Amino acid sequence: MIKFLDYYKLNEKYKDDFKKSFDKFFDSGWYILGNQVEQFEKEFASYCGSQYCIGVSNGLEAIELILRSYIELGKLSKGDEVIVPANTFIASILAIKHAGLTPVLVEPNINTYNLDAKEVEKAITKKTKAIILVHLYGRVAEIDDFTQFNNNGILIIEDAAQAHGAMYKDKKVGNLGDAAAFSFYPGKNLGALGDAGGITTNDKDLQEISKKLRNYGSGKKYHHEHLGYNKRLDELQAGFLRVKLKSLDEDNKRRANFAKFYLKELAQIESIILPQNVNEHAWHLFTIRLTNIDRDHFIQQMEKNGVACMIHYPIAPHKQSALSEFKNLSFPKTELIHEQIVSLPLNSYLTIKDYKYISSTIKTLL
Repeated sequence: MIKFLDYYKLNEKYKDDFKKSFDKFFDSGWYILGNQVEQFEKEFASYCGSQYCIGVSNGLEAIELILRSYIELGKLSKGDEVIVPANTFIASILAIKHAGLTPVLVEPNINTYNLDAKEVEKAITKKTKAIILVHLYGRVAEIDDFTQFNNNGILIIEDAAQAHGAMYKDKKVGNLGDAAAFSFYPGKNLGALGDAGGITTNDKDLQEISKKLRNYGSGKKYHHEHLGYNKRLDELQAGFLRVKLKSLDEDNKRRANFAKFYLKELAQIESIILPQNVNEHAWHLFTIRLTNIDRDHFIQQMEKNGVACMIHYPIAPHKQSALSEFKNLSFPKTELIHEQIVSLPLNSYLTIKDYKYISSTIKTLL
């Protein structure tokens, strides 16, 4: 059986280095916000080309802390509108709501699954203060299309949870907007062995306030300047991330090569819509859309043939019970994507033999 994701195989090659990292962590006697977090922040900031990185507890908290930091800095106010893709994972929207801001859902470009600048322009009001650009599935949003909004004082925040290491022209994701949020969930291109997240930015004020907010609003022990939280990156996970960061580009290159294989092998199947405009892509997921095909039946048949597929995501955010205020809205493109999307296995540890089998199985079924 080719699993969609095998966490053991994903991390097996790092096992010895993880043990060394654990020993260093354990022997240090410092287990919260110590040297491992500090070094990871420096290394990941350098990797992204940004001046600062702030390690936090997970990707959702990374987005929320960015928003709450901007509120503390006076750049956002409770009730301000934040534009977000209607087809994103729900975490992007939850962060906006948790920060006391108002999410405004906007349709994506049907070909890239990322925000469409023309649709964004229609949605902007006097209350619009920020846009969250989600690099969905690892495909980088067209940042240049949104410069006009940034020039008019609207904050551009990257949700880079699925795009570690992706390039946009001559810059890496994480250094394209005012700030960026990363998830280091175990299945990500750069994944920890538990929950973890990070913020990157070139804004010194944002860096300083977010570091305080993640740690009870404190910049000095027992001195609390803000109503903060406990949203710190775990010292142990920071050490594991440092190990894996060294091979991120190599792993991404393998993903890209296997994605190219899929693109070539599946190009002639009329019932499949393949990823398009893929030059700026981290290939966190390889997503296809099935047209005139029973998706559930296809997934069942793939599994019978020993290949596990997944759906990212089966239910659109505005159809979720938790976001009932949006239930009467209509987003035709978003709903079509959620009805047709299927993710095929794509991991650096799989072999070309695996990808040939997956591709041939799809051809046989379709």
